Amino acid sequence: MNVEVVACTMKSLTVLWLLFATRCTAFPVGTWTDTDGGDGYFSETGEIHQSRSLAPSTSSDKTGQTQNFFDLDIKGRLDEETIDKMQKPKCGFSDVAEFSFFSVKLVWQNKNLTYKILNYTTTMAKNEVDWAIQKAFKIWSDVTLFTFTRIYDNVSNIEISFVSRDHNDHHPFDGPSGILAHAFAPKNGQLHFDNDEKWTNGSHGENLFNVATHEIGHLLGLYHSNDSNAVMYKFYREVDPNALQLSKDDIDGIQSLYGVKKNPVQPAAPNTTNNCLPNITFDAVTTLSGAILFFQDGHFWRKIPQNAKIDLLSISSFWPPLANGIQAAYEYPKKNRVFLFQETKYWALKGYEMEKNYPKNISELGFPRTVHKVDAAVHDEETEKTYFFVGDKYWSYDEQKSRMGKTDPQNITEGFPGIGNTVQAAFKYNGSLYFFNEDQQYEYNMKKKKVTRLLKTTSWFNC
Repeated sequence: MNVEVVACTMKSLTVLWLLFATRCTAFPVGTWTDTDGGDGYFSETGEIHQSRSLAPSTSSDKTGQTQNFFDLDIKGRLDEETIDKMQKPKCGFSDVAEFSFFSVKLVWQNKNLTYKILNYTTTMAKNEVDWAIQKAFKIWSDVTLFTFTRIYDNVSNIEISFVSRDHNDHHPFDGPSGILAHAFAPKNGQLHFDNDEKWTNGSHGENLFNVATHEIGHLLGLYHSNDSNAVMYKFYREVDPNALQLSKDDIDGIQSLYGVKKNPVQPAAPNTTNNCLPNITFDAVTTLSGAILFFQDGHFWRKIPQNAKIDLLSISSFWPPLANGIQAAYEYPKKNRVFLFQETKYWALKGYEMEKNYPKNISELGFPRTVHKVDAAVHDEETEKTYFFVGDKYWSYDEQKSRMGKTDPQNITEGFPGIGNTVQAAFKYNGSLYFFNEDQQYEYNMKKKKVTRLLKTTSWFNC
C-alpha cells in the first residue's frame, strides 16, 4: 500500500515523500527548516528530485533545481530572488503543473466520509475549532459529490488531531513557526496540526480554517498547483478567511478526480457593506456554542460577541433542506442542541451537524394542527421553559416534561409587556432576552417583566 503525506510550513519548506511498505515503514526523503543555510536547503531539495535515483549532483545543479521548483530563471547560482522565494510561506512538495495529483491517482471510493476531531488546540475555543473544520470540509463538498459527517464514536474515515513534536507517524513537528500541518493522501485519512502553533480564527496567528482547507485538498488526493489563486497553491497566502474560496483550478482538479456535481452550491460572497442597512430585519436569531446566528432569507450572519469579525454564509451550504430560509430557532444548552423551524417542521443540530431522525412535525411539541409555522422561539434556562411565538400569542413549552403549558396560548402583551404584540425573532444572551420586531430590538428582563433597553436591530453588527 502506497501512502503519501504532505507537510505544510510557514517559515520552512518541507518536502516529504513517505512510502509505507506492508510493514508500515516510512522513509522521509528530505526536510529543510529555517535553521538550515542555503547549502542545507539545496542538499535536501536535491535529494527530493533524486528520489528515484541516488546519483550525486553538483551544487549548481541543486541550485538550478531549486530555481526551477520556484518558477525562477535557472541561473545555477544563489541570488537574492532565490533566497526571497526560499523564505516565503510554503507547503512543500515539488510541483510541475496547474492542479496535479500524487504520483498515483489516490482517491476515495466512498463519497460519504466521516471525520472525528480527536483533541483540541489550547489557543482556540472548541466551538471555533469545530466551526473552522466544518467550514473547510464544506468548501470542498460544495463542488463535489462528497458529504462529510462528523462522528463522536466508532471508527471514522478521517481523523483530525493536534499533536506536538514526535507523534508516531515518522514525521515529527518542529515547534512554533515551522511546520504547520501535514495530511496523508487517500485513504489514510490522517490530518495533523502542530499543537505548538498559535491557531486562530483571525489573522493574529495561524488561521486554522485556511490551513485546514488546503490540507483537506491533500486528504482528497490533490497535490499542489502552480496557480497563485488556488487554495492548493504551493505557497501559503495570507487570505481573509471570509473571502477564501476555491479557484477554478481547484475545482477543475477535484472534479477531475471525482466528477462534477450537478448543482454545485454557489458560496455567498461576504458583503459586510450591507450589514448596517437601517431597515435590516431577521427571520430568526439563535445562539450556537458561543456564537450568535442571524438568519435572513437564504443566508445567515455568524457573530462572536467578543470578535469584530462577522461571517456571512449561505444556509444551503450548511443545511441544504433549509435552503429556503429559517423562521424560528433556539438553543437548548442543557442538551447541547439547537432547533431550527421551517413551516410545520423542525430540525435538531448538534454543533453544526443535523441530527438523525429529523425533521419532525411541530405538532409533536403540542401545537394544534391550526398552527402552520412558528414566528420565533427562545429558551430560558432559569425556568427551563421555551417560549414559542405565533401571531399575537405565545406558548410556554416545558423542556423537562416535554409539554406545553395548560393555559397556552396566551397573549404576548400580557406575558411580555412592552415588546409589542408580535415577535419576529428572539434569543437569550448574558441573562437577558432579546426580541426583534421590524428594525427594533427590545432587551428584556424576565424577572422584572420589563424592557430594559430599546436597541437597533443591527447593534450586534458593530453599527
